[in-house]
Amino acid sequence: MKKLFTPLLLLIAAGASAQQLGTLTVEKIMRDPKWMGVSPSNIHWSDDSKKIYFDWNPDKAERDEEFFITTANLKPQKLTAAARKTTVPENGKWNKKRTLKVYENNGDIFLTDITGNKQVQLTNTTARESSPTFTGDESSVVYTLDNNLYIINLAKGQVTQLTNFVKTASSKRSGNNGGNEQERWLRRQQLELFDIIKVRQKNSRLDSIERAETQPPKLKEIAYGDKRLNLVQLSPDGRYITYRLTQPADGAKNGIVPNYVTATGFTEDIQNRTKVGAPQTTSVSYIFDQQRDTVYAISTKEIPGIKDLPDYVKDYPKQEAALKKANADRPVDISATFWNEDGSQAVVIAESQDNKDRWIMKLNPVTGKLSLLDRQRDEAWIGGPGTSSFSAGSLGWTDKTHFYFQSEASGYSHLYLVDVTNGNKKQLTSGKWEVQTLRLSNDKRSFYFTANMEHPGITHFYRIPASGGAPVKLTSMKGGNEIDLSPDEKWLAIRYSYSNKPWELYLQTNTPGAKATKVTTSTTAEFNSYAWREPEVISFKNRSGKDIYARVYQPKNPDPAKPAVIFVHGAGYLQNVHYWWSSYFREYMFNNMLVDNGYTVMDIDYTASSGYGRDIRTGIYRHMGRADLNDQVDGAKLLVDKYGVNPKHIGMYGGSYGGFMTLMALFTQPDVFASGAALRSVTDWAHYNHGYTSNILNEPYTDEKAYRQSSPIYFAQGLKGRLLMLHGMVDENVNYQDIVRLSQKLIELHKENWELASYPVEDHGFVQPSSWTDEYKRIFKLFEETLKTK
Repeated sequence: MKKLFTPLLLLIAAGASAQQLGTLTVEKIMRDPKWMGVSPSNIHWSDDSKKIYFDWNPDKAERDEEFFITTANLKPQKLTAAARKTTVPENGKWNKKRTLKVYENNGDIFLTDITGNKQVQLTNTTARESSPTFTGDESSVVYTLDNNLYIINLAKGQVTQLTNFVKTASSKRSGNNGGNEQERWLRRQQLELFDIIKVRQKNSRLDSIERAETQPPKLKEIAYGDKRLNLVQLSPDGRYITYRLTQPADGAKNGIVPNYVTATGFTEDIQNRTKVGAPQTTSVSYIFDQQRDTVYAISTKEIPGIKDLPDYVKDYPKQEAALKKANADRPVDISATFWNEDGSQAVVIAESQDNKDRWIMKLNPVTGKLSLLDRQRDEAWIGGPGTSSFSAGSLGWTDKTHFYFQSEASGYSHLYLVDVTNGNKKQLTSGKWEVQTLRLSNDKRSFYFTANMEHPGITHFYRIPASGGAPVKLTSMKGGNEIDLSPDEKWLAIRYSYSNKPWELYLQTNTPGAKATKVTTSTTAEFNSYAWREPEVISFKNRSGKDIYARVYQPKNPDPAKPAVIFVHGAGYLQNVHYWWSSYFREYMFNNMLVDNGYTVMDIDYTASSGYGRDIRTGIYRHMGRADLNDQVDGAKLLVDKYGVNPKHIGMYGGSYGGFMTLMALFTQPDVFASGAALRSVTDWAHYNHGYTSNILNEPYTDEKAYRQSSPIYFAQGLKGRLLMLHGMVDENVNYQDIVRLSQKLIELHKENWELASYPVEDHGFVQPSSWTDEYKRIFKLFEETLKTK
């Protein structure tokens, strides 16, 4: 019997061992993330508020599958293929009573009645209809087909075309009055000689007059040439159609990304983006007044400050003088029109192309003229949560006369309400925290919002009266709370996580102090077998006196060399010092591994990070790699002074913006950082994209100073420590050309203490586990060889 049990016990022991992660290694960490477990995502409610749908993969299947729970049964169940076909998409537009919803599905328009659980298909064509919404009186549905608006009467089923946009103007003979001189002479001769010609011409004129009198009027033809047509919208009263025409940039040159590993065996070119400073598109917004059958542009002349010059041009006197002499209007883009419920009032958002102004303007649709309701001016650039014209829920009407919006005017993104009849403005929220998501309640009496009110790294869900008042906190779990409010507003679907616990789904009633019930358990036994650290969240004063937040990971058994590594998050405007599960989960696990090997690790939300208000957000204006890098240097000093780190054994690593920071650190602070690993780094901002870079540094030919003091390639001579660079060769964001140019510069400077690892099949965000593994084995080797020496 003993011999029979031995193999069985060995199998049991092997199975138990397979569930244990054991000692952390790069190979274990950088596997396909399914080894950790797959968190629920894409969480949304059924229209009747009885079901929650979400994508999940508890069985490590090849792909995530769709699951659902009900408010009465919290056990997740797979959604069958048959059920998926009849599931109503989350997107769509509701009627005022929220009993009907119109939506697009696979290019057709559908109407669903949730009271009777009925569904009607309104269109069934091979063309693609989209963007359906109810008219103001809810008797009809408006939708878009081939850039034109159509309306379908719900009672009669009758479809009417409302606009007739054409790509080019109708072809008409013009210029020579019907032919050359010879042809015109012959026509006059025929008319002189033959009476029948006179009779035919007279009859033709009479026929034209009769047709004009008896035929119904044709749709007005609106030609838009080579421009792009978008934002076509019908006013609730059915009178006005607003739209925007965008003129493509002339002479904008796109870059090319060579792709070397292809199915054909040939190198193939990937057409890529332009570089900062390239010519930009321009746009003009129009109104089509159907009642008057006329089209006219929305005037921008009334926009206050449209000629204002940015402060930075004072550094360039010749440029400033030329701009003042030209006295030109700055290019402005106008967003979609925001109509109130009955179409009696309209608001548009105007944004300067240099992104230093955002105007909320009242629109007079009869004249196309604008009047000011709010202006936010920022000599750096407009930004922050909810300040984009297309931020979901951040703009709208609480009633027929009050329009709400978000603004950083106070230094933090907060909620404002303006009376469009008299311009009176009221700030509804305030404090050194941000309104990060916003939505108006169904009855328009309350706002729901997510904010980091308690701590920059903790988010909760709140409710506040639409007219202002004290916010009521609705969630209670410390960490990150992402909320999907049920359509009937009785339930909260919460995607929650903590710093060392990945995201899970919870359900809670929409009442203060209610307990949230956990629905999913996604992490694997192997993942759970390791005691993932909860990093200490600290703050320190930087040299400018501002509070800077950081995560610190301390080893129980520091290496005798007392080494430390600083991780730098990417994107610039991003937050990574918080109490929820990081999007940098691989780096989080790698930091745990570094600590296991005796390193102290720090992760800093440096100047330019999100979550801390306007001044931190714009603190890098015109000089990237100064205030943000100073925060890293101040953090390094704190590691030495408070945590006992050897000042000669501090390294740095990061990707994208974090890679840029690593380069600037090793080039400009070589006595602080002994080594660094720069992943997918920007090396010269003049070669990055326009949308991101021009906000911060303006344009290379208008503010050359900003680019020269912000680009690592100009400081490469300062390299002393060891530099490891790693870059994907098909990076369509930070092009591989960037790292090649820096490599050539280092060669010309006769630098030998650097190396470049290239990844032939990787874009900006790496995908292949083999690439992640190779990358981080090199990074770990770099730190082991440079930070643990005597």
